[in-house]
Amino acid sequence: MNRLMFGLCTAVGCAFVLQFPATAIAGKVATEKMEKVVYSFDGTDGEYPEAGVVKVKGTLYGTTEEGGSYGDGAVFALVRKTGAETVLHSFSGGTDGERPYAGLIEVKGTLYGTTAYGGASGGGTVFSVDPTTGAETVVYTFCSQPGCADGELPFYGGLIPMRGTLYGTTWSGGTIGGGTVFSVDPTTGAETVLHSFGSDTDGADPVANLIDVNGTLYGTTWAGGTYGNYGGYGTVFSVDPTTGAETVLHSFGSGTDGQYPNAGLIDVNGTLWGTTGAGGTYGYGTVFSVNPTTGAETVVYSFCSQRNCPDGEDPLASLIDVNGTLYGTTETGGASEVGTVFSVNPTTGAETVVYSFCSQQECADGDRPVANLTDVHGKLYGTTLEGGAGSCEYGCGTVFEIKEH
Repeated sequence: MNRLMFGLCTAVGCAFVLQFPATAIAGKVATEKMEKVVYSFDGTDGEYPEAGVVKVKGTLYGTTEEGGSYGDGAVFALVRKTGAETVLHSFSGGTDGERPYAGLIEVKGTLYGTTAYGGASGGGTVFSVDPTTGAETVVYTFCSQPGCADGELPFYGGLIPMRGTLYGTTWSGGTIGGGTVFSVDPTTGAETVLHSFGSDTDGADPVANLIDVNGTLYGTTWAGGTYGNYGGYGTVFSVDPTTGAETVLHSFGSGTDGQYPNAGLIDVNGTLWGTTGAGGTYGYGTVFSVNPTTGAETVVYSFCSQRNCPDGEDPLASLIDVNGTLYGTTETGGASEVGTVFSVNPTTGAETVVYSFCSQQECADGDRPVANLTDVHGKLYGTTLEGGAGSCEYGCGTVFEIKEH
């Protein structure tokens, strides 16, 4: 259930609203915010959402790592305004897949995602779900080739669509064993490995999503790079989807530049932005930028700049850009040490804690946000891995909403 930092009341749920006064955090004053739990998971409706949500016509769709009818994860729909939740598909742990760590995408009315395990060969799947009927179809099963040359274990990255083809990453497998960048034709199920990681300095173990910038794919690897293949601290890379040619733009490893990027990148006006789960000035993660032309990397913010990390630590999720401000989450740190929603000014590097989780008794407002946020009409939606009103020992996780006012 833990992220890769190993050096990884209807059925509608309950709603909680919290308002709190301005507080000084990381040298900045957090304005008054409001956090609301839209839904608390409780078992058969899903448990432990590792991924964020995607909005499609007023409904939020997502996945939970565990729970559902069989305990092996679920795809769910959540009506944003009412909090009504529906399980569209419960994974059985068999050929239909098991443990969907990654989030969903919507392409022409169909939802697509990945499971890290399960499928006919046990190495994970690419699947589709009809959001109207809940019918699930396995588009591709990984490890269908000897030695899992086609890739194995697609973890947190999920998929992106580009020109009718789906692209993603696998944590392991490929011809060298260090993971892959792959493509899948959603119509035919044909899969192609564009690049196999693990060859000297090209990176290893990609766990995050890819992005498309002007026809080129960009991503991160959790390990590898110039500072040693599996002993390295990760890379920022690009891949030509036509030729499969891979280029390492930056290798992490000096320490202060960040280490172990769990998250993918975003493109803001031609600059790539991301997070590392460790490293930086204080060792607890960074927000960084990379020039895709020169590969020059800049640490914009280092977490845990104050004692006990009230500004957050261990950012594992991708950033989002909302009107020129970057928003993200940290798994730990904050006022209660179980995670934050934060913002960063990309020009000045000033960081503000928007919300610290576990501000309510027994973390009814959620704790351990490890996924990216989604902006819907000025409100931020996300998930917490634990917390909420569910009956799990530490809570079964939540979908939350944050509005600045």
